[in-house]
Amino acid sequence: MKGRYRPSQTVRGGKEWSNRAAAYVRMSTDHQRYSTENQLAAITQFAEARDIEIVRVYEDAGKSGLNLEGRDAFQRLLADVERGAADFGTILVYDVSRWGRFQNADHGAHLEFLCSRADIVVHYCAEQFENDGSIGSNLLKTVKRVMAGEYSRELSVKVFAGQCRLSEKGYRQGGMAGYGLRRLLIDENGEPKAQLSIGERKSLQTDRVILVPGPTEEVETVQRIYRLFVDLRMQEAEIAERLNREGVLTDLARPWTRGTVHQVLTNPKYIGDNVFNRVSFKLKMRRVVNPKEHWVRASGAFAAIVDVATFNRAAKIVEDRCRRLDDDELLVLLRSLLEAQGSLSSIIIDEREDMPSSSVYRNRFGSLLRAYHLVGYSPQRDYRYIEINRRLRAMYPDVVATVIEGLRAAGGDVRIHPETGLIDVNDEFTASVVVARCGETQGASPRWRIRLDTGLAPDVTVAIRMDRGNVSPLDYYLLPRLDMTEPKLRLAESNGLSLDGYRFETLEFLFSLAARAQFEEAA
Repeated sequence: MKGRYRPSQTVRGGKEWSNRAAAYVRMSTDHQRYSTENQLAAITQFAEARDIEIVRVYEDAGKSGLNLEGRDAFQRLLADVERGAADFGTILVYDVSRWGRFQNADHGAHLEFLCSRADIVVHYCAEQFENDGSIGSNLLKTVKRVMAGEYSRELSVKVFAGQCRLSEKGYRQGGMAGYGLRRLLIDENGEPKAQLSIGERKSLQTDRVILVPGPTEEVETVQRIYRLFVDLRMQEAEIAERLNREGVLTDLARPWTRGTVHQVLTNPKYIGDNVFNRVSFKLKMRRVVNPKEHWVRASGAFAAIVDVATFNRAAKIVEDRCRRLDDDELLVLLRSLLEAQGSLSSIIIDEREDMPSSSVYRNRFGSLLRAYHLVGYSPQRDYRYIEINRRLRAMYPDVVATVIEGLRAAGGDVRIHPETGLIDVNDEFTASVVVARCGETQGASPRWRIRLDTGLAPDVTVAIRMDRGNVSPLDYYLLPRLDMTEPKLRLAESNGLSLDGYRFETLEFLFSLAARAQFEEAA
Protein backbone atom coordinates (compact mmCIF):
# COMPACT_ATOMS: atom_id res chain seq x y z
CA MET A 1 0.00 0.00 0.00
CA LYS A 2 1.05 3.54 -0.49
CA GLY A 3 1.14 6.26 2.16
CA ARG A 4 0.98 10.02 2.21
CA TYR A 5 4.32 11.79 2.61
CA ARG A 6 4.47 14.09 5.64
CA PRO A 7 7.34 16.58 5.86
CA SER A 8 9.12 16.94 9.19
CA GLN A 9 8.41 20.68 9.54
CA THR A 10 5.11 22.48 9.63
CA VAL A 11 4.74 24.59 6.52
CA ARG A 12 3.60 28.14 7.08
CA GLY A 13 2.75 31.00 4.77
CA GLY A 14 5.18 33.83 4.09
CA LYS A 15 3.08 36.40 5.98
CA GLU A 16 3.53 34.53 9.26
CA TRP A 17 7.30 34.63 8.73
CA SER A 18 7.56 38.25 7.59
CA ASN A 19 10.25 39.06 10.19
CA ARG A 20 12.36 36.06 9.22
CA ALA A 21 14.57 36.10 6.12
CA ALA A 22 16.92 33.98 4.06
CA ALA A 23 20.00 35.63 2.60
CA TYR A 24 21.27 34.67 -0.84
CA VAL A 25 24.84 35.58 -1.82
CA ARG A 26 26.72 34.76 -5.01
CA MET A 27 30.19 35.43 -6.32
CA SER A 28 30.79 34.68 -9.98
CA THR A 29 34.00 33.48 -11.54
CA ASP A 30 34.88 36.93 -12.88
CA HIS A 31 36.83 39.44 -10.79
CA GLN A 32 34.38 41.61 -8.90
CA ARG A 33 34.43 44.09 -6.11
CA TYR A 34 32.26 42.43 -3.54
CA SER A 35 32.90 38.98 -2.10
CA THR A 36 30.19 36.89 -0.49
CA GLU A 37 31.34 38.11 2.93
CA ASN A 38 30.92 41.73 1.93
CA GLN A 39 27.52 40.99 0.44
CA LEU A 40 26.39 39.28 3.62
CA ALA A 41 27.62 42.20 5.73
CA ALA A 42 25.52 44.64 3.70
CA ILE A 43 22.52 42.30 3.84
CA THR A 44 22.88 41.96 7.62
CA GLN A 45 22.97 45.74 8.01
CA PHE A 46 19.82 46.01 5.86
CA ALA A 47 18.05 43.38 8.01
CA GLU A 48 19.03 44.93 11.34
CA ALA A 49 17.68 48.33 10.27
CA ARG A 50 14.29 46.70 9.61
CA ASP A 51 14.23 44.29 12.56
CA ILE A 52 14.47 41.25 10.30
CA GLU A 53 16.09 38.02 11.53
CA ILE A 54 18.29 36.13 9.05
CA VAL A 55 17.56 32.46 9.75
CA ARG A 56 19.57 30.87 6.95
CA VAL A 57 22.09 31.73 4.23
CA TYR A 58 22.24 30.25 0.73
CA GLU A 59 25.67 30.76 -0.84
CA ASP A 60 26.93 30.10 -4.37
CA ALA A 61 30.66 30.84 -4.45
CA GLY A 62 32.41 31.00 -7.81
CA LYS A 63 29.20 30.50 -9.83
CA SER A 64 28.15 32.39 -12.92
CA GLY A 65 24.78 34.12 -12.90
CA LEU A 66 24.04 33.52 -16.59
CA ASN A 67 21.68 30.64 -15.80
CA LEU A 68 20.73 28.22 -13.02
CA GLU A 69 23.28 25.59 -14.00
CA GLY A 70 25.74 24.93 -11.17
CA ARG A 71 23.97 27.30 -8.74
CA ASP A 72 23.04 24.56 -6.30
CA ALA A 73 22.30 26.90 -3.38
CA PHE A 74 19.97 29.04 -5.50
CA GLN A 75 18.18 25.92 -6.73
CA ARG A 76 17.77 24.73 -3.12
CA LEU A 77 16.31 28.14 -2.25
CA LEU A 78 13.79 27.94 -5.09
CA ALA A 79 12.95 24.33 -4.20
CA ASP A 80 12.27 25.30 -0.57
CA VAL A 81 10.00 28.10 -1.76
CA GLU A 82 8.11 26.05 -4.34
CA ARG A 83 7.45 23.05 -2.08
CA GLY A 84 6.30 25.25 0.81
CA ALA A 85 9.16 24.31 3.13
CA ALA A 86 10.49 27.86 3.59
CA ASP A 87 10.37 29.06 7.22
CA PHE A 88 10.94 32.65 6.16
CA GLY A 89 8.88 35.33 4.47
CA THR A 90 11.67 37.40 2.93
CA ILE A 91 14.69 36.78 0.70
CA LEU A 92 17.52 39.29 0.95
CA VAL A 93 19.91 39.69 -1.99
CA TYR A 94 22.72 42.23 -2.32
CA ASP A 95 21.58 43.58 -5.70
CA VAL A 96 19.79 42.58 -8.89
CA SER A 97 22.96 41.19 -10.52
CA ARG A 98 23.49 38.75 -7.65
CA TRP A 99 20.02 37.33 -8.33
CA GLY A 100 21.27 36.62 -11.84
CA ARG A 101 22.70 38.00 -15.07
CA PHE A 102 20.15 36.23 -17.24
CA GLN A 103 20.30 37.13 -20.92
CA ASN A 104 16.51 37.24 -20.93
CA ALA A 105 15.40 39.74 -18.28
CA ASP A 106 12.07 37.92 -17.99
CA HIS A 107 13.89 34.87 -16.62
CA GLY A 108 14.95 36.70 -13.46
CA ALA A 109 11.49 38.26 -13.18
CA HIS A 110 9.87 34.83 -13.42
CA LEU A 111 12.00 33.44 -10.61
CA GLU A 112 11.07 36.39 -8.42
CA PHE A 113 7.40 35.80 -9.32
CA LEU A 114 7.68 32.22 -8.02
CA CYS A 115 8.70 33.64 -4.66
CA SER A 116 5.94 36.25 -4.74
CA ARG A 117 3.37 33.56 -5.48
CA ALA A 118 4.47 31.82 -2.25
CA ASP A 119 4.01 35.11 -0.29
CA ILE A 120 7.76 35.59 -0.05
CA VAL A 121 9.19 39.03 -0.81
CA VAL A 122 12.60 39.56 -2.46
CA HIS A 123 14.57 42.64 -1.36
CA TYR A 124 17.68 43.93 -3.16
CA CYS A 125 19.56 45.50 -0.26
CA ALA A 126 22.10 47.66 -2.13
CA GLU A 127 19.75 49.04 -4.76
CA GLN A 128 18.45 52.60 -4.56
CA PHE A 129 14.81 51.52 -4.71
CA GLU A 130 12.43 49.56 -2.51
CA ASN A 131 11.04 46.45 -4.14
CA ASP A 132 7.49 47.42 -3.15
CA GLY A 133 5.71 46.64 -6.43
CA SER A 134 5.28 50.28 -7.39
CA ILE A 135 5.59 51.42 -11.01
CA GLY A 136 8.88 53.18 -10.30
CA SER A 137 10.50 50.20 -8.61
CA ASN A 138 9.31 47.81 -11.35
CA LEU A 139 10.75 50.04 -14.06
CA LEU A 140 14.10 50.42 -12.26
CA LYS A 141 14.24 46.71 -11.56
CA THR A 142 13.66 45.87 -15.22
CA VAL A 143 16.39 48.29 -16.28
CA LYS A 144 18.77 46.75 -13.72
CA ARG A 145 18.04 43.25 -15.02
CA VAL A 146 18.75 44.33 -18.60
CA MET A 147 21.96 46.07 -17.47
CA ALA A 148 23.07 42.94 -15.58
CA GLY A 149 22.65 40.84 -18.73
CA GLU A 150 24.33 43.46 -20.90
CA TYR A 151 27.36 43.49 -18.60
CA SER A 152 27.86 39.78 -19.29
CA ARG A 153 27.52 40.31 -23.04
CA GLU A 154 30.08 43.12 -23.06
CA LEU A 155 32.46 41.13 -20.88
CA SER A 156 32.09 38.12 -23.19
CA VAL A 157 33.13 40.23 -26.19
CA LYS A 158 36.20 41.56 -24.37
CA VAL A 159 37.24 38.13 -23.11
CA PHE A 160 36.83 36.59 -26.56
CA ALA A 161 38.96 39.32 -28.15
CA GLY A 162 41.67 38.70 -25.57
CA GLN A 163 41.56 34.94 -26.17
CA CYS A 164 41.91 35.46 -29.93
CA ARG A 165 44.92 37.74 -29.45
CA LEU A 166 46.66 35.24 -27.16
CA SER A 167 45.84 32.35 -29.52
CA GLU A 168 47.48 34.22 -32.40
CA LYS A 169 50.62 34.43 -30.25
CA GLY A 170 50.57 30.66 -29.81
CA TYR A 171 49.20 30.34 -26.29
CA ARG A 172 46.78 27.54 -25.49
CA GLN A 173 43.27 28.68 -24.48
CA GLY A 174 41.81 25.97 -22.30
CA GLY A 175 40.97 22.35 -22.94
CA MET A 176 42.93 19.16 -22.40
CA ALA A 177 46.18 18.63 -24.25
CA GLY A 178 45.16 15.36 -25.87
CA TYR A 179 46.96 12.08 -26.37
CA GLY A 180 50.69 12.48 -27.00
CA LEU A 181 50.76 16.09 -25.77
CA ARG A 182 51.05 17.88 -22.43
CA ARG A 183 50.33 21.41 -21.19
CA LEU A 184 53.38 23.38 -20.08
CA LEU A 185 53.04 26.44 -17.85
CA ILE A 186 55.39 29.30 -18.72
CA ASP A 187 55.91 32.72 -17.13
CA GLU A 188 55.58 36.14 -18.79
CA ASN A 189 59.16 35.81 -20.14
CA GLY A 190 58.45 32.45 -21.74
CA GLU A 191 60.44 30.45 -19.18
CA PRO A 192 59.03 27.00 -18.28
CA LYS A 193 57.54 26.71 -14.80
CA ALA A 194 55.72 23.37 -14.50
CA GLN A 195 53.76 20.78 -16.43
CA LEU A 196 50.02 20.88 -15.72
CA SER A 197 48.13 17.68 -15.00
CA ILE A 198 44.52 17.05 -16.01
CA GLY A 199 42.29 19.45 -14.06
CA GLU A 200 45.10 21.82 -13.03
CA ARG A 201 45.03 25.50 -14.05
CA LYS A 202 47.38 28.43 -13.95
CA SER A 203 47.12 30.65 -10.88
CA LEU A 204 48.85 33.84 -12.08
CA GLN A 205 47.25 36.07 -14.70
CA THR A 206 50.60 36.72 -16.38
CA ASP A 207 51.37 33.01 -16.86
CA ARG A 208 50.62 31.29 -20.14
CA VAL A 209 50.13 27.70 -21.34
CA ILE A 210 51.62 26.01 -24.39
CA LEU A 211 51.59 22.45 -25.69
CA VAL A 212 54.67 20.23 -25.65
CA PRO A 213 55.24 16.60 -26.67
CA GLY A 214 54.20 14.10 -24.03
CA PRO A 215 55.79 10.79 -22.97
CA THR A 216 57.89 9.06 -25.60
CA GLU A 217 55.58 6.04 -25.82
CA GLU A 218 52.55 8.28 -26.51
CA VAL A 219 54.41 10.27 -29.16
CA GLU A 220 55.47 7.05 -30.88
CA THR A 221 51.89 5.76 -30.75
CA VAL A 222 50.60 8.93 -32.45
CA GLN A 223 53.23 8.62 -35.18
CA ARG A 224 52.36 4.96 -35.55
CA ILE A 225 48.64 5.80 -35.97
CA TYR A 226 49.54 8.07 -38.87
CA ARG A 227 51.75 5.41 -40.47
CA LEU A 228 49.02 2.76 -40.21
CA PHE A 229 46.48 5.15 -41.72
CA VAL A 230 48.62 6.79 -44.42
CA ASP A 231 51.02 4.01 -45.46
CA LEU A 232 49.01 0.84 -44.77
CA ARG A 233 45.61 2.45 -45.45
CA MET A 234 44.06 0.92 -42.33
CA GLN A 235 40.67 2.30 -41.28
CA GLU A 236 40.25 4.12 -37.96
CA ALA A 237 38.25 1.24 -36.48
CA GLU A 238 40.97 -1.25 -37.41
CA ILE A 239 43.63 0.95 -35.79
CA ALA A 240 41.54 1.27 -32.63
CA GLU A 241 41.06 -2.48 -32.49
CA ARG A 242 44.80 -3.11 -32.85
CA LEU A 243 45.68 -0.60 -30.09
CA ASN A 244 43.10 -2.09 -27.74
CA ARG A 245 44.33 -5.58 -28.47
CA GLU A 246 47.84 -4.47 -27.48
CA GLY A 247 46.56 -2.90 -24.25
CA VAL A 248 47.27 0.71 -25.28
CA LEU A 249 44.91 3.19 -23.59
CA THR A 250 44.06 6.81 -24.38
CA ASP A 251 45.22 9.73 -22.23
CA LEU A 252 42.04 9.28 -20.19
CA ALA A 253 42.89 5.61 -19.57
CA ARG A 254 40.05 4.47 -21.83
CA PRO A 255 39.97 2.05 -24.80
CA TRP A 256 40.39 3.52 -28.27
CA THR A 257 37.42 4.01 -30.57
CA ARG A 258 37.04 4.95 -34.20
CA GLY A 259 36.23 8.49 -33.11
CA THR A 260 39.29 8.95 -30.87
CA VAL A 261 41.61 7.68 -33.60
CA HIS A 262 39.94 10.02 -36.10
CA GLN A 263 40.51 12.98 -33.75
CA VAL A 264 44.24 12.22 -33.66
CA LEU A 265 44.34 12.04 -37.44
CA THR A 266 42.53 15.33 -38.02
CA ASN A 267 43.64 17.69 -35.22
CA PRO A 268 46.23 20.26 -36.39
CA LYS A 269 47.80 20.53 -32.94
CA TYR A 270 49.89 17.46 -33.81
CA ILE A 271 51.75 19.51 -36.44
CA GLY A 272 52.24 22.34 -33.93
CA ASP A 273 49.37 24.60 -35.02
CA ASN A 274 47.39 26.42 -32.34
CA VAL A 275 43.75 26.59 -33.43
CA PHE A 276 41.08 28.45 -31.46
CA ASN A 277 37.33 29.07 -31.95
CA ARG A 278 36.59 25.83 -33.77
CA VAL A 279 33.62 25.51 -31.43
CA SER A 280 32.07 28.37 -29.44
CA PHE A 281 29.71 28.36 -26.47
CA LYS A 282 29.24 32.03 -25.73
CA LEU A 283 27.22 33.10 -22.70
CA LYS A 284 26.40 29.43 -22.09
CA MET A 285 23.55 29.74 -24.55
CA ARG A 286 24.27 27.47 -27.53
CA ARG A 287 27.15 25.34 -28.74
CA VAL A 288 28.14 26.37 -32.28
CA VAL A 289 30.57 24.61 -34.62
CA ASN A 290 32.22 27.45 -36.52
CA PRO A 291 33.31 27.36 -40.19
CA LYS A 292 37.04 27.39 -40.92
CA GLU A 293 37.07 31.06 -41.90
CA HIS A 294 36.18 31.92 -38.30
CA TRP A 295 39.01 29.88 -36.79
CA VAL A 296 41.96 31.66 -35.17
CA ARG A 297 45.13 29.83 -36.17
CA ALA A 298 48.80 30.22 -35.33
CA SER A 299 50.96 27.89 -37.45
CA GLY A 300 54.05 26.32 -35.91
CA ALA A 301 53.23 27.55 -32.40
CA PHE A 302 54.22 24.26 -30.73
CA ALA A 303 56.78 21.52 -31.30
CA ALA A 304 55.26 19.17 -33.89
CA ILE A 305 55.18 15.41 -33.31
CA VAL A 306 53.91 14.67 -36.85
CA ASP A 307 55.41 16.24 -39.95
CA VAL A 308 53.19 18.46 -42.09
CA ALA A 309 53.48 16.27 -45.18
CA THR A 310 52.18 13.19 -43.33
CA PHE A 311 49.35 15.21 -41.76
CA ASN A 312 48.31 16.59 -45.16
CA ARG A 313 48.36 13.10 -46.68
CA ALA A 314 46.06 11.88 -43.89
CA ALA A 315 43.75 14.86 -44.44
CA LYS A 316 43.63 14.14 -48.18
CA ILE A 317 42.71 10.49 -47.54
CA VAL A 318 39.84 11.60 -45.30
CA GLU A 319 38.71 14.12 -47.89
CA ASP A 320 39.02 11.76 -50.87
CA ARG A 321 37.23 9.03 -48.99
CA CYS A 322 34.13 11.22 -48.94
CA ARG A 323 34.57 13.14 -52.16
CA ARG A 324 33.08 10.22 -54.04
CA LEU A 325 29.76 10.93 -52.34
CA ASP A 326 27.68 13.91 -53.37
CA ASP A 327 25.43 15.81 -50.98
CA ASP A 328 22.39 13.66 -51.65
CA GLU A 329 24.34 10.45 -51.00
CA LEU A 330 25.70 11.84 -47.74
CA LEU A 331 22.18 12.73 -46.62
CA VAL A 332 20.90 9.26 -47.55
CA LEU A 333 23.53 7.70 -45.28
CA LEU A 334 22.72 10.14 -42.50
CA ARG A 335 18.98 9.47 -42.82
CA SER A 336 19.53 5.70 -42.66
CA LEU A 337 21.67 6.15 -39.55
CA LEU A 338 18.89 8.20 -37.96
CA GLU A 339 16.36 5.49 -38.72
CA ALA A 340 18.64 2.85 -37.20
CA GLN A 341 19.68 4.78 -34.08
CA GLY A 342 16.70 7.03 -33.44
CA SER A 343 18.97 10.02 -32.80
CA LEU A 344 22.12 11.63 -34.15
CA SER A 345 25.32 13.02 -32.66
CA SER A 346 28.93 13.43 -33.71
CA ILE A 347 29.87 10.36 -31.65
CA ILE A 348 27.19 8.19 -33.29
CA ILE A 349 28.35 9.30 -36.74
CA ASP A 350 32.07 8.83 -36.00
CA GLU A 351 31.54 5.31 -34.68
CA ARG A 352 29.79 4.19 -37.89
CA GLU A 353 32.36 2.51 -40.11
CA ASP A 354 30.40 2.51 -43.36
CA MET A 355 29.88 6.27 -43.58
CA PRO A 356 31.98 9.47 -43.45
CA SER A 357 32.96 11.12 -40.18
CA SER A 358 31.06 14.00 -38.58
CA SER A 359 33.73 16.47 -39.74
CA VAL A 360 32.80 15.70 -43.36
CA TYR A 361 29.20 16.68 -42.69
CA ARG A 362 30.36 19.87 -40.96
CA ASN A 363 32.55 20.85 -43.90
CA ARG A 364 30.02 19.89 -46.59
CA PHE A 365 26.91 21.44 -45.03
CA GLY A 366 28.43 24.15 -42.85
CA SER A 367 27.43 22.53 -39.57
CA LEU A 368 26.04 19.30 -38.18
CA LEU A 369 22.83 21.08 -37.20
CA ARG A 370 22.17 22.01 -40.82
CA ALA A 371 22.80 18.41 -41.90
CA TYR A 372 20.42 17.22 -39.17
CA HIS A 373 17.78 19.68 -40.41
CA LEU A 374 18.08 18.38 -43.98
CA VAL A 375 17.25 14.83 -42.85
CA GLY A 376 14.40 15.99 -40.60
CA TYR A 377 16.11 15.65 -37.23
CA SER A 378 15.90 18.40 -34.61
CA PRO A 379 18.05 17.67 -31.55
CA GLN A 380 16.61 19.38 -28.52
CA ARG A 381 18.19 19.09 -25.10
CA ASP A 382 15.64 19.18 -22.28
CA TYR A 383 17.26 21.60 -19.83
CA ARG A 384 14.13 21.52 -17.71
CA TYR A 385 14.77 17.83 -17.09
CA ILE A 386 18.30 18.64 -15.90
CA GLU A 387 17.09 21.37 -13.56
CA ILE A 388 14.45 19.06 -12.07
CA ASN A 389 17.04 16.36 -11.44
CA ARG A 390 19.32 18.83 -9.70
CA ARG A 391 16.46 20.07 -7.58
CA LEU A 392 15.62 16.50 -6.58
CA ARG A 393 19.25 15.83 -5.66
CA ALA A 394 19.21 18.94 -3.47
CA MET A 395 15.96 17.78 -1.86
CA TYR A 396 17.15 14.22 -1.22
CA PRO A 397 19.01 14.85 2.10
CA ASP A 398 15.86 16.46 3.57
CA VAL A 399 13.74 13.50 2.50
CA VAL A 400 16.17 11.04 4.09
CA ALA A 401 16.24 13.15 7.26
CA THR A 402 12.43 12.98 7.42
CA VAL A 403 12.48 9.18 7.21
CA ILE A 404 15.20 8.94 9.85
CA GLU A 405 13.29 11.34 12.11
CA GLY A 406 10.20 9.16 11.83
CA LEU A 407 12.18 6.04 12.67
CA ARG A 408 13.77 7.62 15.70
CA ALA A 409 10.44 9.04 16.86
CA ALA A 410 9.15 5.46 16.81
CA GLY A 411 11.97 4.50 19.20
CA GLY A 412 14.41 3.03 16.73
CA ASP A 413 18.19 3.11 16.83
CA VAL A 414 19.11 4.50 13.40
CA ARG A 415 22.48 5.04 11.77
CA ILE A 416 23.64 5.59 8.19
CA HIS A 417 26.32 3.32 6.77
CA PRO A 418 29.23 5.62 5.79
CA GLU A 419 30.13 3.74 2.60
CA THR A 420 26.78 2.60 1.17
CA GLY A 421 24.49 5.31 2.56
CA LEU A 422 21.96 2.65 3.64
CA ILE A 423 19.87 3.28 6.75
CA ASP A 424 20.51 0.65 9.40
CA VAL A 425 17.62 0.18 11.86
CA ASN A 426 18.33 -1.48 15.20
CA ASP A 427 20.97 -3.63 13.48
CA GLU A 428 17.99 -5.67 12.27
CA PHE A 429 17.38 -4.51 8.72
CA THR A 430 18.56 -1.89 6.20
CA ALA A 431 16.53 0.60 4.22
CA SER A 432 17.16 2.72 1.16
CA VAL A 433 15.30 5.91 0.18
CA VAL A 434 14.59 6.56 -3.51
CA VAL A 435 12.98 9.74 -4.88
CA ALA A 436 11.06 9.05 -8.12
CA ARG A 437 10.70 11.86 -10.67
CA CYS A 438 7.28 12.26 -12.28
CA GLY A 439 7.19 12.02 -16.07
CA GLU A 440 4.42 11.83 -18.63
CA THR A 441 3.40 9.44 -21.37
CA GLN A 442 2.47 10.67 -24.84
CA GLY A 443 -1.10 10.78 -23.60
CA ALA A 444 -0.09 13.09 -20.70
CA SER A 445 -0.61 10.38 -18.07
CA PRO A 446 1.84 10.53 -15.14
CA ARG A 447 4.43 7.80 -14.80
CA TRP A 448 7.18 7.15 -12.26
CA ARG A 449 10.27 5.03 -12.93
CA ILE A 450 11.94 3.74 -9.77
CA ARG A 451 15.52 2.48 -9.86
CA LEU A 452 16.24 0.10 -7.00
CA ASP A 453 19.64 -0.25 -5.33
CA THR A 454 19.89 -3.93 -6.22
CA GLY A 455 23.66 -3.85 -5.87
CA LEU A 456 23.41 -2.73 -2.24
CA ALA A 457 20.45 -5.08 -1.61
CA PRO A 458 18.60 -3.12 1.11
CA ASP A 459 15.92 -5.09 2.97
CA VAL A 460 13.38 -2.33 2.36
CA THR A 461 13.21 0.48 -0.22
CA VAL A 462 11.14 3.56 0.57
CA ALA A 463 10.13 4.90 -2.86
CA ILE A 464 8.83 8.48 -2.64
CA ARG A 465 6.89 9.71 -5.66
CA MET A 466 7.03 13.39 -6.60
CA ASP A 467 3.97 15.34 -7.74
CA ARG A 468 3.39 16.31 -11.37
CA GLY A 469 5.46 19.48 -11.06
CA ASN A 470 8.26 17.59 -9.28
CA VAL A 471 8.09 20.23 -6.55
CA SER A 472 6.74 18.33 -3.52
CA PRO A 473 6.57 14.65 -2.47
CA LEU A 474 3.19 13.09 -3.33
CA ASP A 475 3.21 9.74 -1.53
CA TYR A 476 5.42 6.71 -0.95
CA TYR A 477 5.61 2.96 -1.54
CA LEU A 478 7.38 0.48 0.69
CA LEU A 479 9.12 -2.23 -1.37
CA PRO A 480 10.46 -5.35 0.45
CA ARG A 481 13.60 -6.84 -1.07
CA LEU A 482 12.07 -10.33 -1.08
CA ASP A 483 9.59 -9.25 -3.74
CA MET A 484 11.89 -7.09 -5.86
CA THR A 485 13.33 -9.18 -8.68
CA GLU A 486 13.94 -6.41 -11.21
CA PRO A 487 16.24 -3.34 -10.87
CA LYS A 488 13.58 -0.98 -12.26
CA LEU A 489 9.92 -0.48 -11.47
CA ARG A 490 7.35 1.58 -13.41
CA LEU A 491 4.35 3.01 -11.54
CA ALA A 492 1.17 4.55 -12.87
CA GLU A 493 -1.06 7.04 -11.06
CA SER A 494 -3.08 4.28 -9.37
CA ASN A 495 -1.54 0.88 -8.71
CA GLY A 496 -3.60 -0.73 -5.97
CA LEU A 497 -2.22 -3.40 -3.64
CA SER A 498 -0.51 -5.41 -6.35
CA LEU A 499 1.42 -4.40 -9.44
CA ASP A 500 2.89 -7.02 -11.79
CA GLY A 501 3.36 -9.47 -8.91
CA TYR A 502 4.94 -6.94 -6.51
CA ARG A 503 3.56 -6.66 -2.99
CA PHE A 504 3.55 -3.34 -1.16
CA GLU A 505 3.62 -2.93 2.60
CA THR A 506 2.71 0.10 4.73
CA LEU A 507 5.20 2.59 6.09
CA GLU A 508 3.97 1.79 9.60
CA PHE A 509 5.49 -1.63 9.07
CA LEU A 510 8.89 -0.03 8.67
CA PHE A 511 8.38 2.26 11.65
CA SER A 512 7.37 -0.68 13.86
CA LEU A 513 11.05 -1.74 13.89
CA ALA A 514 10.18 -5.42 13.92
CA ALA A 515 12.88 -8.02 14.35
CA ARG A 516 14.27 -9.65 11.22
CA ALA A 517 12.40 -12.88 11.81
CA GLN A 518 9.11 -10.99 12.07
CA PHE A 519 10.06 -8.92 9.05
CA GLU A 520 10.73 -11.96 6.88
CA GLU A 521 7.57 -13.67 8.12
CA ALA A 522 5.45 -10.59 7.34
CA ALA A 523 7.01 -10.22 3.91
